[in-house]
Amino acid sequence: MPEDIHKAWLRTVAVLALLLVFAGLGGAVLGHPWEALALAALAVIAWHYWRLHRILARLTARRRLPPPDGSRGAWNELDRLLHRTQDETRSRKNRLLEMLRAYRAAAAALPDAVVVVERNSQRVLWFNEIGTSMLGLRYPESIGAPLAECLRPLPLARWLASGRHAEPLEVASPDGSSTLSLKLIPYSDSLWLLVARDITRLLSLERTRSDFVANVSHELRTPLTVLHGYLDLMDDDGQPGRQPMIREMQQQSRRMAQLVEDLLMLSRLESADQLANEDQVPMAAMLDTLRREAVALGHGRHRIRVEDQAGVDLWGSARELHSAFSNLVSNAVRHTAGEGGITIGLRRAGDGGVLLEVADSGYGIAPAHLPRLTERFYRVSASRSRESGGTGLGLAIVKHALHLHQGRLTIASEVGVGSTFTCHFGPARVRPRSADAGPER
Repeated sequence: MPEDIHKAWLRTVAVLALLLVFAGLGGAVLGHPWEALALAALAVIAWHYWRLHRILARLTARRRLPPPDGSRGAWNELDRLLHRTQDETRSRKNRLLEMLRAYRAAAAALPDAVVVVERNSQRVLWFNEIGTSMLGLRYPESIGAPLAECLRPLPLARWLASGRHAEPLEVASPDGSSTLSLKLIPYSDSLWLLVARDITRLLSLERTRSDFVANVSHELRTPLTVLHGYLDLMDDDGQPGRQPMIREMQQQSRRMAQLVEDLLMLSRLESADQLANEDQVPMAAMLDTLRREAVALGHGRHRIRVEDQAGVDLWGSARELHSAFSNLVSNAVRHTAGEGGITIGLRRAGDGGVLLEVADSGYGIAPAHLPRLTERFYRVSASRSRESGGTGLGLAIVKHALHLHQGRLTIASEVGVGSTFTCHFGPARVRPRSADAGPER
């Protein structure tokens, strides 16, 4: 107990004792000591109950208690403590209100629409001002209403059902004037944050960039073909002194041609919304083709193993799937030293889908590089990529080819141990293997 509270308590007890002593002495003089003590005790009890009643009345009425003055008894100390507590509570409340106003002002100033959604009922609890113009939300009609109903033109029911696992969704705005990117962010056990961003200009710039790359790459094809032709003629001119230079020019021109082909392939995959032609892809023949490509690329120096545990085929585009798988295999060969092992496996997934894995015992990749591996031209080691002849576009092609098949790529790697690249395909892409779908020879 604090010292001032202890002193106030002793002062109150001392006053009570003195009052009872004087009452007893006065009663003794009048010949009724016990009656006088009883009356004094009742008076003290009544006074204490009156003080308690006054404090309870003030607290119930939520009135601010005035600062106490006068003696430093126990009741005055209680008044002083309550007054101090009320001041501290009021100051804390004012600080919280200022913080809330600042957060709301910051949310209102954001260029993106922000909506607070109750997790279980998926009802709108709050939204900033731009949510009105971008999403068509109205105050107060939208407050407390289900989010899917407020944004009825948008296909959100299945997306919202995915909850914290929902991937960012690109949809047209309710009025159809722009394209929005929607992201659902769980930030507490009971609340979600829906962030909507206008990406119309970004998509336009992306299309412009893609068209530029495709046009430039297409225009480079003809001069590279001519260059290859003249280099082939010069290779047979019978002048041995020129042969090293010609060999180097041929090697670099082939590398440039491969870069052009990869750019064209990536541009075509990025611009496609869906696969043009789909058919049953015989995976036994695909695996055999990948094995032969790995052997040829590695000049027989690697241990290539194929494990077909699924016994099924895939539904999709053979061209795009081969491009994705071939890039994974060529990466494994280029980044695995001679005598290293490479395993190409096909197996069933727990959800009924199929996994195609390309595992190697190569150099491995540090964890810091893994999130950026599928970016175009991103290289873990520029010098090693130049030596191996990679273009830096292989994994970007893999990502977009899998996206068109509603698949995804996961990467696990450890430096000095090796890497495993896994392509995940859902049950909708799985087909029973055809009887005549044996490996190609």
